[in-house]
Amino acid sequence: MRITPLPASFFGMVLGLSGLGQAWRLAHRLWGVPESLGEGVLLLAALVWAVLLLGYAIQAVREPSRVAAEFTHPVQGSTPALLGVATLLMVLAARPYSLGLAWGLALAGIAWHLAFALWHTGLLWQGGRDPQHIVPAIYLPTVAGNFTSAAALGALGQADWGWLFLGAGLFSWFALESPVVQRLWQGPALPPPQRPLIGIQFAPPVVCAMAWLMLDPVGHDHWLLMLWGYGLFQLLLGVRLRQWLAAQPFAPTYWAYTFGVAAATVVGLKLAIAGIAAAGMLALPVFIAANLFIGGLALRTAWLWATGRLLPPGAP
Repeated sequence: MRITPLPASFFGMVLGLSGLGQAWRLAHRLWGVPESLGEGVLLLAALVWAVLLLGYAIQAVREPSRVAAEFTHPVQGSTPALLGVATLLMVLAARPYSLGLAWGLALAGIAWHLAFALWHTGLLWQGGRDPQHIVPAIYLPTVAGNFTSAAALGALGQADWGWLFLGAGLFSWFALESPVVQRLWQGPALPPPQRPLIGIQFAPPVVCAMAWLMLDPVGHDHWLLMLWGYGLFQLLLGVRLRQWLAAQPFAPTYWAYTFGVAAATVVGLKLAIAGIAAAGMLALPVFIAANLFIGGLALRTAWLWATGRLLPPGAP
């Protein structure tokens, strides 16, 4: 019997779609575009999240050894953090409709984040890791999880608690940035199937800025512009390396790029709404580029699903 696995990395689709939906919400405030567009994208993100969560839970019950193997994999072992990250992003989508639902999602997402991040980081601290396995996916448990926890708490009016998580994510990012970049510079080139993971490298600065703005919505601190600038620079670096990064035939792993792309768009729109001149000039081209990129990924992913090629083949 052949089993079709559902990788935790598929939750990256939720990150891109939910971020794009948040961007359309802000575009409604800035340019007056129809409000229904943003809500429609967020509804799609919620449906994808629910289907993936149900599928992953069923897989955990039916094939616990497969899930355990993913948790302990030297590269893919970071990706189960995406279950918590995706759930925490759903808090932002649900908050205008139901405070109780938003709180429930926040508590569930933070619980998963803390449990998994502490377990995974505890393994790393015991040593024995091959330096070649230090790829940008390692940011997911302690950086992405803490930043999205901060953003969710900010949306719920709990800024004090949110700053605690933002600090944990910020200093985790600082600690991990050097070994990750050193691996990319000095180690052998990542094989084509792993190159989409570099998309995660673009996310920390702009996701940090996005979470910061959730905690301090009226903040105009220059640190926000500095974070946004670093994120935009790295996205331009991704454009410069597009042929090398795209050596792998299209697969859902390309959604790893979308968290950084969507977060950069959200930050730019928020800064433009706040009256920052540079953001006012850059928000529209970044917004258009994000829609083209994420929309293209969505169409290609839908085609894979329609032709039965979305999920990787299972092992006997």
